[in-house]
Amino acid sequence: MATAALGLEGLNFNLSEEHRAVQEAARDFAHNELLPGIIERDNEARFPAEQVKRMGELGFLGMMVSPEYGGGGMDTVSYVLAMEEISKVDASASVIMSVNNSLVCFGLEAYGTEEQKQTYLTPLAAGEIIGAFCLSEPEAGSDATSQTTTAEDKGDYYLVNGTKNWITNGNSSSVCLVIAQTDREKKHRGINCLIAEKGTPGFVVGKKEDKMGIRASDTHSLLFTDVKIPKKNRIGEDGFGFKFAMSTLNGGRIGIAAQALGIAAGAYELSLKYAQERKSFGKQLFDHQAIQFKLAEMATRIEAARLLVYKAARIKDEHGDYVQAAAMAKLFASDVAMWATTEAVQIHGGYGYVKEYHVERLMRDAKITQIYEGTSEIQKLVIARELIR
Repeated sequence: MATAALGLEGLNFNLSEEHRAVQEAARDFAHNELLPGIIERDNEARFPAEQVKRMGELGFLGMMVSPEYGGGGMDTVSYVLAMEEISKVDASASVIMSVNNSLVCFGLEAYGTEEQKQTYLTPLAAGEIIGAFCLSEPEAGSDATSQTTTAEDKGDYYLVNGTKNWITNGNSSSVCLVIAQTDREKKHRGINCLIAEKGTPGFVVGKKEDKMGIRASDTHSLLFTDVKIPKKNRIGEDGFGFKFAMSTLNGGRIGIAAQALGIAAGAYELSLKYAQERKSFGKQLFDHQAIQFKLAEMATRIEAARLLVYKAARIKDEHGDYVQAAAMAKLFASDVAMWATTEAVQIHGGYGYVKEYHVERLMRDAKITQIYEGTSEIQKLVIARELIR
């Protein structure tokens, strides 16, 4: 399918040579290094440690970070191109990549101190370690203001207690950005973001979730019992944590929109190939009008999602207000991913229901894109608020 870049002043359907090089590198990596063994990793819910190491070596874990801190210094368009290609094949790998790029590295570079950047951002951007973003709790999913994890101010350190749920990279990460409540009376203005290191006394990795999709990514609960985190590890001024979380999530939604786009496009490409190879009632499956109509609508919706994703990325690169564009991209692309993967299973018939043909995994992976980093319902709230702002 044709790709496009979208600017603020109009449409530009030509990607730069640099963009195409990133796209090709991501496509090659996905097919040559992620596709082999993907069914086994999904079955076993096995973290792709070797493949993640390679992503770091290839520069996919710190794409937008300045070279000064070990990153690739690339734009957001490059990032979504890579996310799309990797997500076509392996959404578990792409969510690991998305969290490290969009939430952890972005947040540290945008708001961290120079010491924090040198200590944490540099190895994260180089892929030497990976990070986790800890916002969700047992009673605080979509309602991010209701933090029950506490960070009690003890002078030169915070004493952290609480539980974080559904944390991507929960076990494999070395550094976690933890959102916690310091002053409950101030509500969301009393929330801070703290950098926690694995191995700190009282910081324990809890159970691993047995998930429907993105099974090879490790999703854990994290438990904090009287964990001492030095005050120098607070990001921003006292009370900045909620704004930090919302800002990073806005960028993260572009990454998840690109993931959803990739899942949908991967399902479409497999379906088109299958329709050209499979015969039914004496002719190619593709020659049946019912299948043609399905593929035509898949291609159209995916292209529309692609334009929304690229638009959000371009606005971010041009330092515009991308809150609404990111929410629209995630809302629409995640719906397209769920619909397109379901259609892909239908096109494949009985073969679509077995793991060998990959589309059933893509359908299972697609669902989470409507839920994490803000549910579809939350995206509609964000869009509505932006309409009247």
